[in-house]
Amino acid sequence: MSAEMAPADDLDVARLSEWMAANVAGFEGPLRYAKFAGGQSNPTYRIDSPSGAYVLRRKPFGPLLPSAHAVDREYRLIAALHPTGFPVARPYGLCEDDSVIGSAFYVMEMVDGRTIWDGGMPDLSPAERTAHYHAMIDTLAALHAVDYEAVGLGDYGKPGNYFERQVARWSKQYRASETDHIPEMEKLIAFLPATVPAQTRTSIVHGDYRVDNMIFAPEGPDILAVLDWELSTLGDPLADFSYFLMNWETVPSGRRSGIKGLTGPETGIPTLEEAVARYCAATGRDGVPDLNWYFSYNLFRLAGIVQGIKKRMIDGNASSAKAAETVAALPGLVAASWGFAQAAGAS
Repeated sequence: MSAEMAPADDLDVARLSEWMAANVAGFEGPLRYAKFAGGQSNPTYRIDSPSGAYVLRRKPFGPLLPSAHAVDREYRLIAALHPTGFPVARPYGLCEDDSVIGSAFYVMEMVDGRTIWDGGMPDLSPAERTAHYHAMIDTLAALHAVDYEAVGLGDYGKPGNYFERQVARWSKQYRASETDHIPEMEKLIAFLPATVPAQTRTSIVHGDYRVDNMIFAPEGPDILAVLDWELSTLGDPLADFSYFLMNWETVPSGRRSGIKGLTGPETGIPTLEEAVARYCAATGRDGVPDLNWYFSYNLFRLAGIVQGIKKRMIDGNASSAKAAETVAALPGLVAASWGFAQAAGAS
């Protein structure tokens, strides 16, 4: 269940070593590195040196959409959360000087533990699965309870309705990377902003909260670090929670975090209703609204992200060999989003 590594030769070792010696407390060279396989967002590397292991995240190569791949925001977020005790990797330094390795990057600690790629957790017992899912729900509730003003993140997101802003953002991102005309996407771009639900709470939102974006303890359900904060902002906590619940509702088992059809006492994976009840108890909610609009939005946002990957793939800048496989899912994402929109009242 450990992350796969791939050889890489795209970092300037001399310049990087010089920067780390000046900016990372306790660093000693020489260093060697390898790239984490998978993922289409910010290329991520493991760095090993006599002083220990580190992780480096950088912006991708090539032209980028405005506001995308903001590693400086990721760094600011984990630097604010780490002192609170919330499970994130220790931040070591941010470099915004493109001359060091060709783009902005940051360095954080390498957290040793387990990455679980299959939401069905086939290697665990039912009781262990229950404990792991409870830990994920409780950790998400803890994130949403962080006083973002107190940790210096009061300006981390814009005021106003989060979903209204996000629908506008992803519509704009989709338009900026559009390669084909998709009629259902046009309907979604019209329907979603006209039917945005009211926002009742504001919190730090992770933006991609799922089982393979966290590191679990070597044994047991404890979460040592939540990873990949590229899409984080201030917003409606129901964005994170409804996105997490997509694994119950729309993602088939065997596909990364998908557990559709796997819940219940036999597997130990909480049902969707049990997950909602635990999250609501932890956050003081009486319940959650009808989820169809939220599921439609989440799939719409994923379609926007995948469209960006498709554009980068066409331009030759996608950072993963699996980009083509991801892009092939685009029509299905759009169709599923429109299906939930229809269930939410679209016509």
